[in-house]
Amino acid sequence: MSADRIGFIGLGDIGAPMAMRILDAGHPLTVFNRTPDKAQPFAEKGAAVARSLGELAAVCDVILFCVSNGEAVEHVVFGPGGLAEAGRAGQVVVDLSTIHPVHTQQMAARLAAERGMAWVDAPVSGGPAGARLGTLAVMAGGDAAVVERVRPVLSAFGGRITHMGPVGCGMATKACNQMLNYGTGAVVAETLNFAARFGIDPALIPEAVAGGFADSNVLRNYGQQMVAGTYKGNTLTAMKDIDIIMDMGRITCSAMPVTSLVASFFRMQIAQGYTSGGLPTPMRMYAQGPLKAVGVKKN
Repeated sequence: MSADRIGFIGLGDIGAPMAMRILDAGHPLTVFNRTPDKAQPFAEKGAAVARSLGELAAVCDVILFCVSNGEAVEHVVFGPGGLAEAGRAGQVVVDLSTIHPVHTQQMAARLAAERGMAWVDAPVSGGPAGARLGTLAVMAGGDAAVVERVRPVLSAFGGRITHMGPVGCGMATKACNQMLNYGTGAVVAETLNFAARFGIDPALIPEAVAGGFADSNVLRNYGQQMVAGTYKGNTLTAMKDIDIIMDMGRITCSAMPVTSLVASFFRMQIAQGYTSGGLPTPMRMYAQGPLKAVGVKKN
């Protein structure tokens, strides 16, 4: 148990269950959300609810936030009434969002120079379900001592916490994570469509390869959505992550021919108006509804 007073900003689909696990673990918690109604369940369980970012910063030692993009992070930290205005030396901010690694490094350096506050970038993987179960993969970047300081809090929702290196390395690792996810998702869609075209029930593919080298969480969790033709994710958010990856490829002179092709798949779907779907989006190239076995056409 950490002796630090914890703040949490951003009670969205994944932020709320992470914050609830922190509260359930016994950490003293103050929350803030732009939509006050989302803070009500926390108030009912004994958390303090701040009326502003500054009010939260004034009473917390470690402040975690999970927001939509880099612009939102910058607003939370450096915007009017943000954390930097009310912050003090010795505080730690922990960014659980998924944003650009270089932007992270720039903001961390600015916050340290202006306020003496430390920054840990700790994006997560595992979705809302992983947050609720406390099994998220947490990829942390920052000073080793600071990462150890916040580890007890991260452990409330993280099943594995890996210190990846200095500030920015957490976000860079999340980019690697997303490369694997979206690349796998694209080939899963292609595989399931081929199976259906041959006459195989595509819903059987995850079962058939379970336990083998081709098995994956992406296949098991998202393959079902692809076969059913259900698209629950946000393709614009997926494109935001892919754009970060592609820019990091440019900055590091890393060849990314496969990821570039995947990026084109997603950009094409968005151009056609399909902004919902998230990771399973490439399946829309093959089917607009449930995927059924059709068999090979005979001449």
